[in-house]
Amino acid sequence: MVRSQGRPEILWPLFAELDVLDGVGPKTAKHYKGLGVETPKDLLLTLPIGGIERSVKPSIRDVPLPGMATVPVTVGRHRKPAGRGPYRIDVEDAETAFQLVFFHAKGDYLERILPTGSRRVVSGRVELFDGVAQMAHPDHILPEADAGSIPAYEPVYPLTAGVTQKGIAKAVASALPRAPYLGEWIDLPLLKKKGWPAWPDALAAAHNPTGPADLSRSAKARERLAYDELFAHQLTLAMARQQVRRKKGIVTQGDGRLRAKVLASLPFSPTGAQIRAIDEIAADLASPLRMNRLLQGDVGAGKTLVALMALLVAVEAGGQGVMMAPTSILASQHYAGLKPLAEAAGVVIASLSGRDKGAERRSKLAALARGDIHILVGTHAVFQDDVAFADLRLAIVDEQHRFGVRQRVRLTEKGAAVDTLVMTATPIPRTLSLAQYGDMDLSVLDEKPPGRTPIKTALVSTARMDEVVQHLRDAVAEGRQAYWVCPLVEESEVFDATASEERFKHLRAALGEGVVGLVHGQMPPTEKDAAMAAFQSGQTRVLVATTVIEVGVDVPNASIMVIEQADMFGLAQLHQLRGRVGRGATASTCLLMYRSPLGETAKRRLNVLRESEDGFHIAEEDLAIRGAGDMIGTAQSGLPRFRVADLESQTALMEIAQTDARALLELDPKMAGGRGQSALTLLWLLEQDKAIRLITAG
Repeated sequence: MVRSQGRPEILWPLFAELDVLDGVGPKTAKHYKGLGVETPKDLLLTLPIGGIERSVKPSIRDVPLPGMATVPVTVGRHRKPAGRGPYRIDVEDAETAFQLVFFHAKGDYLERILPTGSRRVVSGRVELFDGVAQMAHPDHILPEADAGSIPAYEPVYPLTAGVTQKGIAKAVASALPRAPYLGEWIDLPLLKKKGWPAWPDALAAAHNPTGPADLSRSAKARERLAYDELFAHQLTLAMARQQVRRKKGIVTQGDGRLRAKVLASLPFSPTGAQIRAIDEIAADLASPLRMNRLLQGDVGAGKTLVALMALLVAVEAGGQGVMMAPTSILASQHYAGLKPLAEAAGVVIASLSGRDKGAERRSKLAALARGDIHILVGTHAVFQDDVAFADLRLAIVDEQHRFGVRQRVRLTEKGAAVDTLVMTATPIPRTLSLAQYGDMDLSVLDEKPPGRTPIKTALVSTARMDEVVQHLRDAVAEGRQAYWVCPLVEESEVFDATASEERFKHLRAALGEGVVGLVHGQMPPTEKDAAMAAFQSGQTRVLVATTVIEVGVDVPNASIMVIEQADMFGLAQLHQLRGRVGRGATASTCLLMYRSPLGETAKRRLNVLRESEDGFHIAEEDLAIRGAGDMIGTAQSGLPRFRVADLESQTALMEIAQTDARALLELDPKMAGGRGQSALTLLWLLEQDKAIRLITAG
């Protein structure tokens, strides 16, 4: 038996070995692994993907041909093949004659199951061949008395080598009685409102569809089974969140004086979304529970200001804050952006990277440990053991998907009870953010600060390369700056570097010495920094780059973005790259260069980008085009793999599941009540053992 320690006894029959089921021997059980099925429970959650209409009709004339027909017949003459042809049997239904056709058939077997003169019910696909109706290899051949055993609508299951439709149907029929009533983990008013059946009834209905409507995601039985998966997943995340919140935080409450100084120094007013996010974060910091919040903002929505305001709350309260970015380019960018604002408030800010060496590093660390540095900005170098804070209150992690959760934990260990704010500039569709970050509270920046110029996006074929280069020549002559992003090559930084070096030489020859700079992942850090600095100061006018510049680079004078072979990039990445321009007052353009001919999907993706600058809309479209797994690469995304639920189309169910899971834990933190106990059974059933450990540890 596939048993996990502590699993309730009522579930044991569902976790037996597969060969206890009818029609499954040890050898077939191995084949089922191709479907990801190892227990009766796995099989029951492998639902039909289609169905075949098999209601009995008097004649094949009642069915549009070619098509499926189930008809009673009188068996006539057997026509044995001369040589290697097929074996044919004449049959007659209530209105017409047709033939049953068998290839490579054994005549004595066919004479035994279809004796001449007998009555049989046959079911299969009928086609016209040279004007003669034929049913080749019927799916069912039964004596007329047994016709009732053919389902009027037969489910069709996904298959793998060594597994047949008849085999699965037989195994499922013997697995269904193993699914008992397990109590109800769904909130009863919700169950009633949705009209969902109880769990065993939902399984039985999903495996015995009566027509195509029963196969749709909105069929009551399937919807309920999908909700069970989403609810179990959200319950696991809610427990993880409860675990973080259970660890006492520090009440960090500022008096607002430093924040007021920064706001007074700004030439603009914050957006409504920024104010809302700042208030949500300040409320979390002031609470005795640990903050675990995700700040999600579109490109250019002003996350830096929100981050600084959060850090200033920590400083006002007498503590320190740290902000961490995944690359040194991004960290120095954040530092450059935060420094003038922090200084306007009279706050000491410093940066720390792997490049700080010797005496300089030692003096920084000493100042940090004394509390003389209020805000530290850095890469993962801030994790090193010799980095100690006087009183760290808040850790901000930018572009978290590039850090492991383990690194996040190490950072929070730098302070007694550090509050964590995670930021991402990649708008994530609502369902995916619930699935990936459901353990976090969410703040969303969905407004652009005033004064940002719209970006004109155009699609250009690579055949027009010379025109694009001329466009750059004119722009450079007018004192403007441009990015030129080279294509991704085989996911290899070495190839990317070669491609960008070639393009750099070509543009340098066309535009002149000293006008074009180059930055790619293979360059030594000092060279990379020098190239970025030269572009930022306006010394170089065109920066040839790989996707190193995807996030965070801020050069207001850059108003042209050329992306070569844009069809090779994902939508989110293209949106990020485009966001590097349109940061100043000049009208900006983004040229998406593609190689002809452009495939349908690539065309659809590039058109979405051309028509919209709203990152959240683009992310939803990306999800619709690519699907959840591809969008973030399921293997490393930490996304759950559901058997029934569908992340793309069941957003609303996921949201209900999150609210419901959190509400259940508020009411019954130890899951000791009736519904809590049933919910624990659900977690065992769906193998969310990790969550069960959290409850017992808590």
